[in-house]
Amino acid sequence: MALRLGNITLDCANALDLGGFWSGVLERPLDPDASEYFTSIGRGSDQSPTWMFIQVPETKTAKNRMHIDLMADDPAAEVQRLIGLGAVHIADHDEWGINWTVLQDPSGNEFCVSGHH
Repeated sequence: MALRLGNITLDCANALDLGGFWSGVLERPLDPDASEYFTSIGRGSDQSPTWMFIQVPETKTAKNRMHIDLMADDPAAEVQRLIGLGAVHIADHDEWGINWTVLQDPSGNEFCVSGHH
């Protein structure tokens, strides 16, 4: 039996707020049952993966050990769009022939935006 990616799940203080941010990032709507406790994007659809946002009591305290990498045809324009949605610019990198920008979502989760590798 082969494994496949089912969900990307982010813990947060308010699932509706963080889900709304990622809905804008991905340009995909929140699922109809969204609440401050649990929100999702794409549950029950053919668009994969499903994104889930779950309220937890603890706050994020350290760097993510695993993170999301997003790719764009125009990374600079996408970074500006994401900052407009509420992302925070952390750093720009140019290593091993690859350029990418590290951002944080409103809950402090790091993610990257780059061009095609």
